[in-house]
Amino acid sequence: MSWRVVVISSRSKLDYKMGFMVVRNENGEKRIHLGDISVVMCETTAISITAYLMAELVRNKIKVIFCDNEHNPLSELVPMKGSYDTSGKIRTQIKWNELTKSLVWMDIIKNKIRNQAKVLLKVGEKEKSDQLLKYVEEVEPGDITNREGHAAKVYFNALFDEDFYRNGDDARNAILNYGYTILLSCFNREISASGYLTQIGLWHDNVSNPFNLGSDLMESFRPIIDYFAYKADFKTLESEEKMQIVSLLNSKVMIADSSQFLNNAIGIYTRSVFNAIENNDVGLIKNWYEL
Repeated sequence: MSWRVVVISSRSKLDYKMGFMVVRNENGEKRIHLGDISVVMCETTAISITAYLMAELVRNKIKVIFCDNEHNPLSELVPMKGSYDTSGKIRTQIKWNELTKSLVWMDIIKNKIRNQAKVLLKVGEKEKSDQLLKYVEEVEPGDITNREGHAAKVYFNALFDEDFYRNGDDARNAILNYGYTILLSCFNREISASGYLTQIGLWHDNVSNPFNLGSDLMESFRPIIDYFAYKADFKTLESEEKMQIVSLLNSKVMIADSSQFLNNAIGIYTRSVFNAIENNDVGLIKNWYEL
């Protein structure tokens, strides 16, 4: 499996040669085999990249993220076709069973809240952690009673403080926003590589969101970013701090009874969700369970 997350943060020229991505900058020339790369982040706008290389990156199912002049993720390369049977996958996706979708969403929310509870336990908030575990038992198909929303309020107030609110203009929210964007991009890569549309979600259904399905599937992975934001002592979010967030993709988690890089775990999880939906069996979902 590919595992390297390549971040280009200085003025560079990128091209392709004999299976390698060639990076040329003031420090010289470096070659990286495409088979080793999972994500390329162009963290500055001072990068020239050949169309040949972009085509090869897409062909090898490597996610490419472009940042704006403030170094924030702005766009990504999404292939027109992710697998040989894309048309069939999309037809199936449009007709996904509504009951199965609601059960999968229930599983996603249960695991999201369960992972939030683990984070609170790590930071010494056992009482609030236990409260979230009670919410887990109350989640219904489709989360029609909005246990996710109730858990989020308890969770963020306990993790940060009572004055914290999700849309605040502070370093913690900047970390969360940046980290969530990186996660979303990785999920979009796996969705596209599997031949499905990112636009058609399980629960998210915003006509202006081109990544509804990615927004669904990333939910139980958000606590990884939350815990990082809790531990980080960032006053601002500059290139060095962003590099630390991106490097989380190379951290290890447990999934399917094995230790995997987070980047690979996202692929394992995503494919298992599709397998569960196609077989109408939520028990086939492979959730990550430990940092």
